[in-house]
Amino acid sequence: MTSAPERSMRRIVAALTLLAVALVAGGALADWLWLLGLGAWVLIVAFMIDMIHRP
Repeated sequence: MTSAPERSMRRIVAALTLLAVALVAGGALADWLWLLGLGAWVLIVAFMIDMIHRP
């Protein structure tokens, strides 16, 4: 059984990853580089949080 803080961090990482996918897809469809870049940075933040938080 996982603890409450661990579950909340997993939810945050999952939400950030889904947000990044949506931003990258929207940027690719609209051909907006700034939206692609924002999605890339959100994905980087999600993976950094996952890497740092993992015990």
